[in-house]
Amino acid sequence: MCGGCVGTEYPERGTTCLEGGSFLLNFVGCAQCGRRDFVLLDNRAAGVHGGEEIVTYDHLCKNCHHLIARHEYTFSVVDDYQEYTMLCLLCGRAEDSISILPDDPRQMTPLF
Repeated sequence: MCGGCVGTEYPERGTTCLEGGSFLLNFVGCAQCGRRDFVLLDNRAAGVHGGEEIVTYDHLCKNCHHLIARHEYTFSVVDDYQEYTMLCLLCGRAEDSISILPDDPRQMTPLF
């Protein structure tokens, strides 16, 4: 992975977890060939390990195929919540948790 290709390494992305794609605003250009163009996705793998869905892929320079970053996205169901995480040098790090119930107990207003 190449810190020279990105503006900020592992930027904080809040709850934005990408299963595919690239955070191009953080791509400053390829450190190897010096060009700033689209980013290719390669070596995509998806599978379930221990009840957790894991998707991984590589971000590559479109021109010279230099490895910019490796992307990892996970999804799992824990108790009554869908849990999402993302970790990538280019796209950043993020976590999200969404209730599978019609009304999220964390969003309920106390009656007293």
